[in-house]
Amino acid sequence: MTLKLSWRKIFRRLHLYLGLSIGVLLAIISLSGSVLVYYPQIDLLLNPANDAITNIKTPNWDQAYNTLRANFPSKQGPWRLENTGINSVIPARYYNPIETKEQGFAPLMVWLSSSSDKVIRKNYWGKYLVTWMYNLHFSLLTGATGTLVVGYIGIASIVLLISGFFAWFPKPGQWVKALKFKSRSSKIGLLYDWHKLIGLTFCIPLLALTVTGVMLAIPKQTDPILTALVSDINSPPKTQIQPSKQTNIPLSQAVLIAEKALPNTRLAWIETPSNLNAIYRLRFQTVNDPSYRFPHSYIEVNALTGKLESVFNIDKQSTASKIKNWIHPLHDGSIGGNILKVIWVLSGFGPAALFFIGVYRWLVRTKRI
Repeated sequence: MTLKLSWRKIFRRLHLYLGLSIGVLLAIISLSGSVLVYYPQIDLLLNPANDAITNIKTPNWDQAYNTLRANFPSKQGPWRLENTGINSVIPARYYNPIETKEQGFAPLMVWLSSSSDKVIRKNYWGKYLVTWMYNLHFSLLTGATGTLVVGYIGIASIVLLISGFFAWFPKPGQWVKALKFKSRSSKIGLLYDWHKLIGLTFCIPLLALTVTGVMLAIPKQTDPILTALVSDINSPPKTQIQPSKQTNIPLSQAVLIAEKALPNTRLAWIETPSNLNAIYRLRFQTVNDPSYRFPHSYIEVNALTGKLESVFNIDKQSTASKIKNWIHPLHDGSIGGNILKVIWVLSGFGPAALFFIGVYRWLVRTKRI
């Protein structure tokens, strides 16, 4: 009996000290995460594409690419064009622009009209609300170092969740009593019940969000664990083709070649050739791929000859590769539609509520207030 009480006390102390040390940062990360569940929709509400035409045909990729090159002639690197299907507006990204080279990840973001012939909006990542919120969530606005910090805060958060559960874990025969929300006269007891109720309600969603968040934030540290436990992780090839004075094949032709090589799939992204590499790299979602925005099947087409250089079908890759493919759609809730997204939004408020109640109870209990 003494041993059980001793372990329970250890879990309580561990839970308390971790909560006091990382609670504020965890609340910031989780609240910003709640906003990001619907960040494309929020951005569209804040920046409506007024000239969009609904239900038009497939985007004119050649026109879109020509518009980007005409409006940004100095950008000789690859453009990434997204196939969103949202009113046929075409978002595009230019990674590592010289204007933000000192800011880490801050690509130039461009939106083309539904007719693909004009730029309707442009900005830099981190300079508008939803991407600023993303940087806050992913790196606490401190770049690559912050991403590492967020990853290790996530590991500490897993310990925080587990220690909280075992600190509460009832003795044999006391489950019903432990789960009840009791009528209490004392403020300390009432705060405990609220902390317990919120913690038990969100413990499983928060554990899923935290584990996937850690794997996204620090893949170099977590991939070896996945490899050791499951299998090797396959990476798609990245072919290099020296550009020449020869004219590249049209983007639309590269799309047709890629779609023929991987039929019954959905085109998600296109990466154009650059002044250093004559390759079209196209990203597709297969039927079995849970990731809508960032699927993991790639096709490379030689921009000079139209030759199919590589096909990377995620459905044919290792188990560990498929597990990694589930991490992002599980973390952002897209895998479960609006039902899971709403659960994730509510779960993001959980750590903030738990931190506030936990700290308030500790202050009352220790007579600091």
